[in-house]
Amino acid sequence: MAGQYTLTMIKPDAVSSNYTGGILKMINEAGFRIAAMKYTRLTREQAMKFYEVHRERPFYEGLVEFMSSGPIVAALLEKENAIAAFRELIGATNPANAAPGTIRALYARDVQQNAVHGSDSDENALIESDFFFSRLERF
Repeated sequence: MAGQYTLTMIKPDAVSSNYTGGILKMINEAGFRIAAMKYTRLTREQAMKFYEVHRERPFYEGLVEFMSSGPIVAALLEKENAIAAFRELIGATNPANAAPGTIRALYARDVQQNAVHGSDSDENALIESDFFFSRLERF
């Protein structure tokens, strides 16, 4: 399969609520190929680096604290038009606005604890995937 890549993280709220399996099932059923995956926990410093693009935003500190609060599952996904297709699958950032049947409509708690992250551009997908995975870890 030669498609586009996107990165997702199943966030600490979804991991702690045991939603990982349900989310991965939805990803598989939507036709994504998992090219790399790991279960890990971000340190505060790693979360700061990953989200540094948002460091001037008012939600940055809370986001860093939340994302370093527990384990995550990071995965590199492949599919034709992966970024747009995944963003459609996950739904709106605010789960109250997410379409029925999307990951966030089913599994998110609120705007911050919204179950999953999805890359928003080719450039960010590359930066984000390089943050988590070496070239040797991708299949």
